[in-house]
Amino acid sequence: MREDPLLDHEEPVPPGVAHPSPLMLGGGLIALAIIAALAAGALVTRHPFGFDRAIILALHEAGPMWLRHAVIDVTALGGVTVLAFVVAATTGLLLVRRLWLTAALVVAATTIGSLVVDVLKTIFSRPRPEIVDHIVAANGYSFPSGHAANSAIVYLTIAALVSQVTRGHATRLYIALIAGTLVAAIGLSRVYLGVHWPSDVLAGWSFGTLWALGCWSIGAKARMRLIHQRE
Repeated sequence: MREDPLLDHEEPVPPGVAHPSPLMLGGGLIALAIIAALAAGALVTRHPFGFDRAIILALHEAGPMWLRHAVIDVTALGGVTVLAFVVAATTGLLLVRRLWLTAALVVAATTIGSLVVDVLKTIFSRPRPEIVDHIVAANGYSFPSGHAANSAIVYLTIAALVSQVTRGHATRLYIALIAGTLVAAIGLSRVYLGVHWPSDVLAGWSFGTLWALGCWSIGAKARMRLIHQRE
């Protein structure tokens, strides 16, 4: 029997992926609690928290010059151009593999998620940090971090949905680790470069993680419904 990493024609969800694991449920609850706490504080005051100033001053421009250049390269991975390319490339691959449902979910989830982030920024209207110089240009409001939130929405959502059509626990784990590492590095880069408070990034990470878990659930339910219709 041919062993294929990606299942063709939206075959059944691989074993162990049909239902959320305790780790996923726990992560979702933690992310929800973080969002609730940070959003409440940001909405009431629109000012940074006490830990924001200490962290941004400690991290800003720390280390040698090569690190600064590397961080600038990393932060670009969470920009609109790169994220749009990643979504387009992933969607193209899924369409070539005739994974229609997964391709549609990736496009819809990442597009709607990005729009929601823009709305949230307008609602909270928190100014960007001014206690340090901005190493890169940044416009708009600060909370939640668009790079942190959108990178989580794109990379984590793609990883979550692709895992549902991928064979092998090791392969799915590898995809998740790569996505998580990218999201973590991009978020930290925004603080290092002085364009976001740490709480902006933490809120962005949490929102993007919840979004990805929600998309995972929607994908799993839609996939199982298709399976039942074929039976």
